[in-house]
Amino acid sequence: MTTTQDKDPRQVILRPIISERSYDLINHNRYTFEVAKTANKVEIGQAVESIFDVKVLSVNTINVSGKRKRVRYAWGYTRSWKKAIVTLAEGNTIEAFGV
Repeated sequence: MTTTQDKDPRQVILRPIISERSYDLINHNRYTFEVAKTANKVEIGQAVESIFDVKVLSVNTINVSGKRKRVRYAWGYTRSWKKAIVTLAEGNTIEAFGV
């Protein structure tokens, strides 16, 4: 079993999610990321704190299931992934989102 110290923060946080909804959440000091499917809330919070040097108040996670899509003559599925919405302490911001 791996502990939270064994994982590199860049393996936990895969990419920021850029959408209209995520930009609306930035006004409430909440940031959205795609994270590793095996990551838990504690690991996600520690990774965000170490990468961006901010104080994390809470982490909410959502497992996004793949959608059914038509691929030529058969049906297939898009990939499933995990999304995390991270709430930061007052006064902290992440400049990577360009806001």
